[in-house]
Amino acid sequence: MPELPEVETICRGLAQRIPGRVVTGVVTRRSDLRWLIPHETLVDLLPGETIVAVNRRAKYVLLVLPVGTLIIHLGMSGLLRVVPGGEPPGRHDHLDILLDDGYCLRLTDPRRFGAVLWGGSQPLNHPLLVHLGPEPLLDSFNGSLLHALSVGRRRPVKSWIMDSRVVAGVGNIYAVESLFVANIHPGRPVHTLDWEACQRLALAIKDRLQAAIIQGGTTLRDFRQSDGRPGYFQQSLRVYGREGMPCLTCSTPIKSLRLGGRSSPFCPVCQPGP
Repeated sequence: MPELPEVETICRGLAQRIPGRVVTGVVTRRSDLRWLIPHETLVDLLPGETIVAVNRRAKYVLLVLPVGTLIIHLGMSGLLRVVPGGEPPGRHDHLDILLDDGYCLRLTDPRRFGAVLWGGSQPLNHPLLVHLGPEPLLDSFNGSLLHALSVGRRRPVKSWIMDSRVVAGVGNIYAVESLFVANIHPGRPVHTLDWEACQRLALAIKDRLQAAIIQGGTTLRDFRQSDGRPGYFQQSLRVYGREGMPCLTCSTPIKSLRLGGRSSPFCPVCQPGP
């Protein structure tokens, strides 16, 4: 699914394009995504409203208007693009937000695992957002914070940092890559991490996320930026998808284990076992 860097890339692209535009209409072609699109609410509230900003919380896109905030999640393979209003919709184009410049913000979601929800005037209090952990790109996210959160936790560290209540928005790809950079085995129990290890991990998470954002995210299957371009961070992946291949640091073959039902590649030398 699009992870934090991919969602951040989309938000940055949209933030250059749609703030200041006035919504002229809403077209819902299919409302049965992960949850029903609140079509009647959108049709009633959005037309005539000016888009104020495009923000992000974890993997959610927040479309801010004076009347409230629209919360959008891209699910497993969703896309959010600005396209000409007259461009014929494809089979999986489920929602258009029409704009006053003749373009529209179009949501494409082949698997229909995404979501379009109304967040009202307090979107961060929405049930999907209120319990999210700290944003990893903020200065306040650091080793001291991670170490405080780790006390008494016996889960594998990879599963732990993928828990959105611990860190907002770190998915499988970036958890794997961050643990490699931090030289931490993905199965290591969280409570065994000292402050120094937590500091390495916090810095690695920031580094990998920021590097991915600079390169437009990771395109493994069908991710595209808001202008239709793919991301290029997959060319910088160090362990993800490289099982059996030599480690780029020490040439040891990359191994993998499964944690929480997800593949967790690692280097047995650079990331010694717990």
